Amino acid sequence: MARDFYDVLGVSRGASQDEIQQAFRKLARKYHPDVNKDPRAEERFKELNEAYAALSDPKARARYDRFGEDYRKIPEDWEERVGAGVGGGGGGFRGWTTSGDGDRVRFVRGFGDDVGGGGVDFEDLFGSFFGGGMGGRGGGRVDIPGADQEAELPLTVEDAYHGGRRTVTLAGPTGRRTFEADVPPGVVDGQRIRLAGQGGHGTGDAPAGDLYLRVRIQPHPRFRLDGRNVHVHLPVAPWEAALGATVPVPTPGGTAKVTVPPGTSSGRKLRLRGEGMPNPGGPNGHLYAEIRIMVPPELTDRERELFEALAAASSFDPRSER
Repeated sequence: MARDFYDVLGVSRGASQDEIQQAFRKLARKYHPDVNKDPRAEERFKELNEAYAALSDPKARARYDRFGEDYRKIPEDWEERVGAGVGGGGGGFRGWTTSGDGDRVRFVRGFGDDVGGGGVDFEDLFGSFFGGGMGGRGGGRVDIPGADQEAELPLTVEDAYHGGRRTVTLAGPTGRRTFEADVPPGVVDGQRIRLAGQGGHGTGDAPAGDLYLRVRIQPHPRFRLDGRNVHVHLPVAPWEAALGATVPVPTPGGTAKVTVPPGTSSGRKLRLRGEGMPNPGGPNGHLYAEIRIMVPPELTDRERELFEALAAASSFDPRSER
């Protein structure tokens, strides 16, 4: 499935045309094949152009907001033609709204539950977009597939690491609905989880749409994610850094052990291979522990005596160029 155009440009769905243009120009300069020699840059540049072409045109953007990646199959004047056919009443698009617990859902594509009226030729209007499944019904009704919908699923780093079954409650136009979703271990920010048939209801005998839960990994006080790699600060004592030591390090999956080599300074990164986020389709990410040397906030008399003896005996100058 293609990436969401707003995510491609790094803008919100409510972004202004100026914001969309500025985002495109900034990224286009970065990924233009004449400037960026990375083999993936050309593909990224094409993706940016496709997203900008849709979102910079108000009419195309309106179709994309309603129909997602199928927007190209929808005539530019579909709204006027549908409005004329249904007499301006009873039809329209419906989707989920913001729920009380903060889950945000946006409409992706499809019609709501109540498209009716006569006089509009949907087969002529939408052609093969609906797969020919729009048989006429009494009173002018047509069978139209339900809307695909999307919600954000907030997860902690630990939840994303372990995965598991989650209960999601969303508020919609007909009340609150609760879903059970299986979150695979190692999901990454922006990944979508599909709940088949849990989107908008279709009309007549048409099938319901799907609900997509887009993962949003929440900021963590300890871990920082870079794709599937995990970064964490590792506090060590001065003597552990100088003499070397094996110390515990937190990971999203629990506590691991890492060896601090003798003579380690603050800022050095130690890699724990495969201790990052799981990857069902390939190698796991790594965990990078960045050393931070910590000193006692208050010294005992004995500690002060030992540090003073070390200062007198050592010729080490941390400010000299080496």
